[in-house]
Amino acid sequence: MNSIFCSRSRYLGLILATLLNTVILTSPQISEAQSTKPGSITLKSDVQESNAKTGIITARGNVRIDYPARQIQATATQAQYYSRERRLILTGNVYVIQEGNSMRAEEMTYLIDEGRFIAKPQSDRQVESTYIITAPEQ
Repeated sequence: MNSIFCSRSRYLGLILATLLNTVILTSPQISEAQSTKPGSITLKSDVQESNAKTGIITARGNVRIDYPARQIQATATQAQYYSRERRLILTGNVYVIQEGNSMRAEEMTYLIDEGRFIAKPQSDRQVESTYIITAPEQ
């Protein structure tokens, strides 16, 4: 009886795998160029929540942000986007890179309309930044 159950399980698994492959392969594919619009911010994470009443989007776990219009890429443990204030707060091992310049902090606030970062370190630590300084043109 155990061998019958195993063979039925394998058969059912093969059917499910075939159906999933069919659905995945025949579903319409959207290219990355089609899915992003100028000025858009792409937010990837393990979990995301959006509250329509407050206008707050929260992302937790392995957060990655890509903002091509401002040449910004960031990683953090958590991100909260306050759409009404146009403010992004990143927390937990935050790393931001923009045009080759980078900054590490425990918490960072990005004021979108001002294009300004405000960084705070963990207690007993410091914010670390690396800037590319070019020689003035002559």
